[in-house]
Amino acid sequence: MEYTLICTTLILITSCKKDQSLTGPDSISKGTSVELMYAKGFSVTDNENFRILTISNPWPNSDRSYKYALVDRKIAPKISLITDEYDGIIITPVESIVVTSTTHIPSLELLNVEDKLLGFPGTDYISSKRTRTRIDSGKIHELGKNEGINTEVLLNIRPEVVIGFGVDGTNKTFNAIQSANIPVMFNGDWTEASALAKAEWIKFFGLLFGKEKQADSIFKSIEQDYLKAKRIASEVETKPSILSGAMHKDVWYLPNGSSSEAQILKDANTNYLWSDTDGSGSLALSFESVFDKAKDADLWLSPSYYNSLEQLEKANPHYTKFKAFQEKKVYSFSLTTGETGGVIYYELGMARPDLVLKDIIKICHPELLSSYNTYFFKQLN
Repeated sequence: MEYTLICTTLILITSCKKDQSLTGPDSISKGTSVELMYAKGFSVTDNENFRILTISNPWPNSDRSYKYALVDRKIAPKISLITDEYDGIIITPVESIVVTSTTHIPSLELLNVEDKLLGFPGTDYISSKRTRTRIDSGKIHELGKNEGINTEVLLNIRPEVVIGFGVDGTNKTFNAIQSANIPVMFNGDWTEASALAKAEWIKFFGLLFGKEKQADSIFKSIEQDYLKAKRIASEVETKPSILSGAMHKDVWYLPNGSSSEAQILKDANTNYLWSDTDGSGSLALSFESVFDKAKDADLWLSPSYYNSLEQLEKANPHYTKFKAFQEKKVYSFSLTTGETGGVIYYELGMARPDLVLKDIIKICHPELLSSYNTYFFKQLN
């Protein structure tokens, strides 16, 4: 989705491969370590003295994978590795970290390791009160813009690892960090095909901080809540028709039918009007084609960044021709923000798909979840 890409940090990940203190042969592989139910973008294997974490899909249509050695801090001085065989050597549990997307913040907080975060590019986008308290007290450094990390500040605070992600692998922001022997890792959670697969990347952070059991327990709780809400919605016979997205210049962007957003709409037992489409990225359509198909849609969800019906009308008077607009059944997550203006959905929505699903169910089937109040989505006035 376009709005998903807006919050994306464009970063090329490389890592130090020449640490002369770690040389020698690998240990023999012992097999798979962490059980993954949904996520396809990373895997972990156990060796005799360390683990190998492989990121297989760092960005859409990637033609390469990245391999990192995770070495326990207690035994790191006792073993040797051939560093050229890995894209990074990570000493665990990690004691200091820099992350580059607000979607990483919830995993740190759920695992109670937000105190390990030293810096972030664009701290105003962070909405969580817990992490904002640390920002306001000067414990988390501002690292500039997502497109160009302030490497001088980053090298000064010197985290043990930097977590970033890339769209096509061409950004060179981290060359200086690589030269300074600070490992940098890709996080490919946003490339996963389903909402639960994206949420399961909390196990990635669990590995880094030695909290695999906690990460597994947290994910299972989220999964159970999601599946429970899905079962409740499945009992409803009426499926409201759904329009999504809005115009950007002359193009209407909305989720394709194979996206995680469309999957949530399906699990909420709705009739998403483009559920039969496929492909990567968002659909890019003309106004005429969208209007022809969705002029009588019951509900309009996620109309880009617009915060009111008045804003929608000023942006394009033709929006008023939709039934959903006329009946004021337009809902957006852009109204729910943190104290510095960051959209909370962009930060927490990926980690908590159970809340997103329950929001959609509450909007589309108001007779269900009677005691639940929407967390992200609000009706436009």
